[in-house]
Amino acid sequence: MKAWRGAACLWVFVVFLAQIPAVSWGEEGHLWINLVAAQRLPKTMPGFLRANAQRISWLGPEPDRWRNPASEPSLKYAQEPDHFIDMERIPADFGDLPTDRYQFIRRLHEARAKALAAGVDKKKADELLPEKVGMQPYITMEIFDRLKVAFREYRHARKAKRPTANAEQNAIFYAGWLGHYVADGSQPLHVTINYDGWVQENPNGYTGPRHGVHWDYESRFVKENIAIKDFAPLVHEPAQLQHPFADYLRYLHESLSLVEPLYRLETAGGLKGKGSPEAREFTRKRLAAGSQMLMNLWYTAWMESATDPPDPYAPKKQPQKE
Repeated sequence: MKAWRGAACLWVFVVFLAQIPAVSWGEEGHLWINLVAAQRLPKTMPGFLRANAQRISWLGPEPDRWRNPASEPSLKYAQEPDHFIDMERIPADFGDLPTDRYQFIRRLHEARAKALAAGVDKKKADELLPEKVGMQPYITMEIFDRLKVAFREYRHARKAKRPTANAEQNAIFYAGWLGHYVADGSQPLHVTINYDGWVQENPNGYTGPRHGVHWDYESRFVKENIAIKDFAPLVHEPAQLQHPFADYLRYLHESLSLVEPLYRLETAGGLKGKGSPEAREFTRKRLAAGSQMLMNLWYTAWMESATDPPDPYAPKKQPQKE
């Protein structure tokens, strides 16, 4: 009886573990990307960010802590599409992605309806559903805007000689939270339908789906073979982004262009054990790209916060009668 109970408990435990999703970049990658960005901020940015680098680092994996279907199912499923975008699912004739999440959702549904009307199989057309495509750039820009508002409130408090602690705490949280999705975007397997094994035509014999490629690369490989010192020197002074949404989309497309090179490394055995020098170099560059884009977004939010936008709720002036 005791043996049966032990086996039953073990089975329950295994099932429970199977329900926990693999986290992007693993905890280490998210911690490191945020920490490097926070520690390398220029002195022209508020000092409270560097002073709270460890807190910002700790927040890097935060959204992955929200993904357990056994304990927080509503939270998991509400924000699951925020972690990825399958770029190949977006139709070639879709045009530029709108900056508004809900316009994007509406246009995806319109594209799906168009596909169904053209006789496309329903299962294929359903690949255009928003939860299938992913919303990664939208959550990123939404948190970027929150950070900008927090910085603006910090500036207002300083100018009025009021306490800045509340605005600082908001900015610290948003900076750390933003880091998670920016880091996701630097990992090529977060922007592709081939996110956990190759699902397209496969003449090169890449590892097929459901073989754990995703977890093995971003969690096991990174933890065992990469250290923060390996990629931190690649991160330089931040640059202000002139078109944050468009610049971030280019960053995602860069990651997409590296999906097949990553699979070539994996197929050649470059991710086994200690990995090949080429695989380690590839990975440290992607981690550095995450930190760099994160710094750029933080810096851009800070610079843009210096300008007060018009008050959208202010009463409009009536035209003067002549």
